[in-house]
Amino acid sequence: MSKKIGKQTIAFRNKPSVIGFYSVAGMKEGEGNFKDYFQMILEDDLLGENTFEHAERRLFELAIKNAIKESGCKDEDIGLLISGDLLNQIVTANYAARSFNIPLLGLYGACSTMAESLAVGAALVDGGHYNNVACCTGSHFSSAERQYRFPLELGNQRPPTSQWTVTGSGCTIISNKPSKIKVVNATFGKVIDYGISDVNNMGAAMAPAAMSTIIAHLKDTKTNVEDYDLILTGDLGKLGSEILMDLMEHEGYKLGQNYNDCGQMMFADRQKTFQGASGAGCSAIVLNSYVFQKMLKGEYKRVLFCATGALLSTTTVQQGDTIPCICHAVELSVEE
Repeated sequence: MSKKIGKQTIAFRNKPSVIGFYSVAGMKEGEGNFKDYFQMILEDDLLGENTFEHAERRLFELAIKNAIKESGCKDEDIGLLISGDLLNQIVTANYAARSFNIPLLGLYGACSTMAESLAVGAALVDGGHYNNVACCTGSHFSSAERQYRFPLELGNQRPPTSQWTVTGSGCTIISNKPSKIKVVNATFGKVIDYGISDVNNMGAAMAPAAMSTIIAHLKDTKTNVEDYDLILTGDLGKLGSEILMDLMEHEGYKLGQNYNDCGQMMFADRQKTFQGASGAGCSAIVLNSYVFQKMLKGEYKRVLFCATGALLSTTTVQQGDTIPCICHAVELSVEE
């Protein structure tokens, strides 16, 4: 029997469970709005390494190791590691996987990778291919800045539309074992490009992709915005969130008090990050701390997690291309 519902959504008949999760946050993130939720906050964003790229690998290793531990599993119990990051050739995920004797499936969805890995992992568990999978992604401010923008040493002025790439990594363990938090379905997004070419305006570039996927999910599942305790986008930031709300209302869907955005929520105003947070680690550490903890407490019972990603590269930016974006959505629910 087909598990596809509508045009873009897969329903998980066996409803895989979230049995473990862990977040590692950087120093700046640890001073923000979620400081009481992160399981680990770094005292040194270099983690004692000699480069920021090496530090990013350590972030992944810590998140994966501790998520497996929290789930009650051992490395040999995990059938597959599904992971990705922002750096060229997803080197962080690839190098971090050397520390675990676990098969690796590497993904690149930019900042949408947390939702993409959850969707793929849940599909593999739901289909009976694996008993337990680990889904991990993250980013590091300093490594992302010098790959996508400018070396930190230049001290470039940040424009008002910019966001701050999160230093952090989050990992979720999905299993066929029973647990309160279930993965109900996943909506895979389409690539959307509204002609934005400014790499310092990611929120505006990604908002149309978020709109496309959220509407597709609502149509496929025959649900309404009000049916969810929380609809959470990945890292649109303040401006991008406002654009999304306008776009949704134009299409007849009004996002209300149950909508928020990880990038908008991450930092306090006093931290002066302009539009807020971004990066693959942004939605990853919010989901694997705040959201799952709230769900276990029963404060959120039905969550639509929609991570967004800008699918650009340094080459396309230098060639003046516009920015294609994507959003994947995963519905999570609490079931006793």
